[in-house]
Amino acid sequence: MTDNKDNLVLTTRFGLEKSYTADVYQKTGGYKSIDKLFSMKPDDVIEEVKKSGLRGRGGAGFAAGLKWSFIPKNVDKPKYLCVNADESEPGTFKDRYLLEDDPHQLIEGIIICCYAIGAESAYVYIRGEFDLAYRRIEEAVQEAYQKGYLGKNLFGKNYKLDVTVHRGAGAYICGEETALLSSLEGNKGQPRIKPPFPAVVGLFGCPTIINNVETISALPYILNNGADAYKKFGTEKSPGTKLFSVSGHVNKPGVYELPLGYPMKDLINKVCGGMKDGKALKAVIPGGTSMPILTAKDCETVTLDYESMTAHQTMLGSGGVIVMNEDVDMVWVLRNLSRFYAHESCGQCTPCREGTGWIDKMLVRILREGGEEKDIALLNELSDNMMGKTICVLADSLSMPVISFIKKFPDDFRRHLKNRPQAVRVGI
Repeated sequence: MTDNKDNLVLTTRFGLEKSYTADVYQKTGGYKSIDKLFSMKPDDVIEEVKKSGLRGRGGAGFAAGLKWSFIPKNVDKPKYLCVNADESEPGTFKDRYLLEDDPHQLIEGIIICCYAIGAESAYVYIRGEFDLAYRRIEEAVQEAYQKGYLGKNLFGKNYKLDVTVHRGAGAYICGEETALLSSLEGNKGQPRIKPPFPAVVGLFGCPTIINNVETISALPYILNNGADAYKKFGTEKSPGTKLFSVSGHVNKPGVYELPLGYPMKDLINKVCGGMKDGKALKAVIPGGTSMPILTAKDCETVTLDYESMTAHQTMLGSGGVIVMNEDVDMVWVLRNLSRFYAHESCGQCTPCREGTGWIDKMLVRILREGGEEKDIALLNELSDNMMGKTICVLADSLSMPVISFIKKFPDDFRRHLKNRPQAVRVGI
């Protein structure tokens, strides 16, 4: 975490003893937004969130308030909030800490969002492997019920809200919002064709908002301090702070809350204490493994915001930053990714089911036996035939790394070609 708590929105209670309890949460300003919330009209809450510029922190970066405004007003159906706590993107581990260290902040955010969209039921879909995080959020929900912060007439207001915590079974695809809904309904966790979008036809066929843990956890700060205070952090087009999960070859890996627009090179050299063992930086995956990769030269100029990432032909994604040093073989890294995505494909769409498997087999062969020039062209062609041609973006999650790895690190691939004196074979 950063040292100056004045610059924090999400992690101010991290490190406090029993920060996960309602007592500590309230003593440190928790649930303070409730009175203000119920003095406002739901549409005014949505407008305040819109004004803050808060964008979904799960990966897509869609404007949160705008998404809420898509919920139809005059429908005779229940409305739902689903909090995506699946956090399945490799390299990403920040929502887990929010659930473990400050679950009541999430519950307060859930109350704010549900009031704004007119929902009386919310679900927290949590990754099955998150044992401590599950126990903390489950205990926090029960504590909130006991104190009258959830259920009928919460906080003495004329409003009812129930929250259910649901454990997933660890499938990567259930982090995709429509697959999450299918899983929550008791069906196979497979994505659905959009439109209709969940805001219109979502959980049990009803209007549903899906936001991740970090997005919802930012709401108490925005309501307490106002949209303008939130916009003081970050850049004009990417306001606010964000959590970054940093792993790999740095001296101090961990989860850090930083204002959007913070320089990548400062994240590595100042916040994370520089490269481990004095090695040179070679590459960075900036937002989880499905994002296109950055070179060391890219990292000199890129900043941690949506616009700068786009200008460098990648995306901010989930904020899962993976740092790699000069010794890393990028073909080996790519093969690790291909194995993961081939395994996690739900098999519903042919380009994804077959394409991820073929890419994995080709990379295994290149590493074991050596490849040919035409293999590199075929990897690019396969990726192009997969991208944008499936129901969800899992195929893109492998296609984008393949194309960017080959484009930005061609020498690593050439080293594995046959009939080259310096050819490298890797036992895998």
